[in-house]
Amino acid sequence: MTIQTTRIHTPLGDMVAGAVDSGICLLEFHDRRMLPTQEKRITSLLKSKLQEGHHPHFDTLRNQLAEYFEQKRTQFDVPITYPGSAFQQKVWQSLLKIPYGKVHSYAQQSELLGDKKAIRAMAKANGDNRLAILIPCHRVIGSDGSLVGYGGKLWRKKALLELEGALPKTPELFA
Repeated sequence: MTIQTTRIHTPLGDMVAGAVDSGICLLEFHDRRMLPTQEKRITSLLKSKLQEGHHPHFDTLRNQLAEYFEQKRTQFDVPITYPGSAFQQKVWQSLLKIPYGKVHSYAQQSELLGDKKAIRAMAKANGDNRLAILIPCHRVIGSDGSLVGYGGKLWRKKALLELEGALPKTPELFA
């Protein structure tokens, strides 16, 4: 199997997307420090190689991301695939349940997973998310309300939360 890859332009910078027939399997900001590691993990998990090219899922993804950044979309229905451990899958499923415009703390997320002491493990799985924006790990913040732990850079996390109305909007970010 081959993972088709492409670049997608967004108001917050270019993103690298990967797709297989079952769905989008990679969506990361191009300058994420962990991008090469994430690419290596996804190729290993899917027993595939990366190849730049076109996949029909990219058209849907581009359209839905554009609608999201125009504040015309609050949920994504582009098919996604996110292989990982059973625990990672559980964490990523819980992230998908955080509503648009809302935030949860890492402590709240670990409680929802049924283990208040699993904060570090949950935070690590959160950081291993390879589908930025689609699996909204940016909606998880520190218990004190601080913006922490976002591989796509904290300024982007702030911008995404402002876009969604979870934080007061800074006008110049989306001018």
